[in-house]
Amino acid sequence: MPDTLGEGQQRRSLWFLVLYALAWAGGSIAYVPFLTILLPVRVAALVPGEQAIVWLSAIAFCGAISASVGHILFGWLSDITGSRRLWSGLGLALSCVLLLIVPSAHSLRAIVIVVVLWQLGLNMMLAPLAAWGADCVPDGQKGLLGGLLAFAPGLGALTGALVTIPGLASADGRLTVVAAVVAAAVLPALLLGGRTVVKAAPAEAPPAPSAQRLRRSAALRMWAARLLVQVAEAALFSFLYLWLRSIDPTVEDHLTARVFSMVLVLSAPAALLAGRWADQRLQPFLPLVACTLVAPLGLVGMALAQSVTAGIVSYAVFGFSTSIFLALHSAQTLRTLPDSNRRGRDLGLFNLTNTMPSLVMPWFTLALVPWFGFSGLFLLFAALALLAALLLRGLSNGTVREI
Repeated sequence: MPDTLGEGQQRRSLWFLVLYALAWAGGSIAYVPFLTILLPVRVAALVPGEQAIVWLSAIAFCGAISASVGHILFGWLSDITGSRRLWSGLGLALSCVLLLIVPSAHSLRAIVIVVVLWQLGLNMMLAPLAAWGADCVPDGQKGLLGGLLAFAPGLGALTGALVTIPGLASADGRLTVVAAVVAAAVLPALLLGGRTVVKAAPAEAPPAPSAQRLRRSAALRMWAARLLVQVAEAALFSFLYLWLRSIDPTVEDHLTARVFSMVLVLSAPAALLAGRWADQRLQPFLPLVACTLVAPLGLVGMALAQSVTAGIVSYAVFGFSTSIFLALHSAQTLRTLPDSNRRGRDLGLFNLTNTMPSLVMPWFTLALVPWFGFSGLFLLFAALALLAALLLRGLSNGTVREI
């Protein structure tokens, strides 16, 4: 697929890929500690008990809407203005400033407003950054890039653990630490990453209609497959603890945290190896298919689990495979974008697969579990994952060569 810079086939140094992956991790470092720990603590301090859950749900809903709109908007603006780093730098500054403003929000309404604006700033940073990877990283290195991106969730979780160490910082100081770490992660790529002009070369011939159709078909398959997997991943992220408690009421919350951490730690190097293998064998989609075939095994095991141990092992199989899938999918999606002049906009549309499940899955799960139990829900998710495998199986080596 031709690159808008005319340099898409130039191999990037490992140094550049690492800096880019570190900048991408800046997004996880920003939202994982804030949304999972620091924000809930502040909301709970304002309203106790079940009201805190209601407000957190409302904040999450409004934030997801803001993130969806922001990713499309700022990706598109970076397309039409011809600059990626400028928009990412502005988004970095805005999101960090808004984190520092959070302590000044003394009411729930003020917190909602700050979080909505913060999501806009964060996606002002992330949307052009994602498109920059599509501009600069050749197809032959996208598997390696996907493997490096797999470390982002773990770095976000690690930052959350570090900023909450007792005595390290005050409640307000923790937000300052997070903002500083995000800036430290993102700035090296923005300052040292090279040019980011994204105008198409004037002499570039338009792709043949058959190639355009093939790209659109591949992009739609990738979009649908990720959405199907994300539906299951989002639900289990929210309800894993409750499911384990349904098996054994004595299960404590720290067990769930350890399981999540173990999956993230083990899946990152595995994704790196799988991505490197995909580059060397020219099989970019095969690891994605394999992951969507393994994930249902874990879900079926969860549906049949009668003990916490069996449940944890089954979830580990599911979480391990989907973590690898999501990281490699993020990189391989870049090769299927149908319009080289609108990569930012198109990646914003792909980002809907990340935000839509979070909007609908809590209600979907609450509607199904009372009737069919968690087992029925997991079997449904297994069927969705198999459907994702069928969609991706249609992307053959011939497809890779054409696009």
